[in-house]
Amino acid sequence: MAYYETIKLVAGDTKPSLEFTIRDSTVAAAGKTLNAEDPTTWELVNLTDSTVMFKFRALGDDVFSAIECIIHDQASYIGQCVMNWAPTTLAVEAGTYEGEVEVTSPSGTQTVFDKLKFKVRDDF
Repeated sequence: MAYYETIKLVAGDTKPSLEFTIRDSTVAAAGKTLNAEDPTTWELVNLTDSTVMFKFRALGDDVFSAIECIIHDQASYIGQCVMNWAPTTLAVEAGTYEGEVEVTSPSGTQTVFDKLKFKVRDDF
């Protein structure tokens, strides 16, 4: 399991929003040759009738916050969604946090394998 590049945040903030592009690593995108190491070759997942959740917690903790992502409904945004921080989600102590994305579609639930890592510092 790996982490994406660390995202730096300030405690108490509600921005920036996080944008996610959900892809299927087992299907080649149109006009591409599937490469397991290159996400740009993976097919975009149609998120119609799906729910995308973002889960956030202190590194190694069991307690987490869950935020529903907003799925783009325009044809040119297939596979894309945005997560807006809830007003109190980042009302946390400075430290290292992690997050994951979970997609629930009519055919089942799948969690994105790699996690997001966050470094939160105190506000002035």
